[in-house]
Amino acid sequence: MKPRHLGIIAKKEFSGLFNERTILLAILLQLFIAMFSSFLMVGLTSMYDPSSLSKYSHYEYPVAYAGNISPVLLYLQRSPDFRVYRMDLSQGVEALKERKLAAVVYVPDTDPAADEPVKITLYTLQNDLQSAIVDVKLKDIFLKYESDLRAIRSGRLNDHPLPITIPKTQGGGDFYEFVYGLLIPLLVFMPAIIASALVIDLVTEEYQHDTLETLISTPVTFSEVVWGKVLACELLVPVQAGAWLLLLMINGIAIQNAGLILLHVVVSSFILILLGALTALHYRERTAAQFVFSTALVVVILFVLALPSNPLNLLTLLAVGSAGMEQWAVLGATVVVAILLGYLLEFYAQRVSRKNTFG
Repeated sequence: MKPRHLGIIAKKEFSGLFNERTILLAILLQLFIAMFSSFLMVGLTSMYDPSSLSKYSHYEYPVAYAGNISPVLLYLQRSPDFRVYRMDLSQGVEALKERKLAAVVYVPDTDPAADEPVKITLYTLQNDLQSAIVDVKLKDIFLKYESDLRAIRSGRLNDHPLPITIPKTQGGGDFYEFVYGLLIPLLVFMPAIIASALVIDLVTEEYQHDTLETLISTPVTFSEVVWGKVLACELLVPVQAGAWLLLLMINGIAIQNAGLILLHVVVSSFILILLGALTALHYRERTAAQFVFSTALVVVILFVLALPSNPLNLLTLLAVGSAGMEQWAVLGATVVVAILLGYLLEFYAQRVSRKNTFG
């Protein structure tokens, strides 16, 4: 296998990619989104955990209070987040349907010292982002009332619960869990998934356009044709993943070990690209190859995620600077898998070439 021939095939594929408007628009769209990743993260975080926006809300939400006078009413009136209106339950629900209110709280006429539980009913708008914020703010008020009820009914307890002291953490929260635990791994692995699907198109189009015979009539061998396409797809991964990381850091997201993250992504993407190339060589038809590969990819990802030291968890640890020596064990294992798949691809490509089954 001659490196010069690999470079010729890779250059040919690159020129074809740059002439393909769909691929160019996809790459430009990724870069555009990454440039405004701070807005992206706020939007995705609100979808992942709508309550994360509650701390940014300083609006007084109109809330109707119906039922018996209780400490809940006092807590609502003292809260800077709510503007409370005393209403009948039916009147409050009608106002809620007309979106004149954010919620309706109904407290029954139950003595706090009674044997039966106090059942508070909360009415909110369904599938509404504002309702998620209101729910979080009302939860704090209900927890205060729950503490009052526990104090009033503490005489009924035969056993006292054991106190549990949970250490306080500095910073963190759902926002940072989402960014480092989900967003960064998905963003840097997205180019690998795109490249693995792209190599299927590059291989199968040679069969479908009957151009494979023309290629191998030159001094370039069939194996070099396949490996050139693999190389072209592999080179796209660090460029796109590096752009994601760079633009995330420009947007104020602190990312440690960016070089090691790219190294792990490059090796892992090489495995996916090799699997895509093997699938394309076997099926030779784009639709069938893409369907089988996509289905198999889901199974592989689920299996990998079941492992305790999977690449996604490792990327999170690398991004926050907490990865230990296990990163080298994972990297070594992925390199071994990539080498084995590389030998398998070479063997399969030579077998296809010997049988002259192309064209």
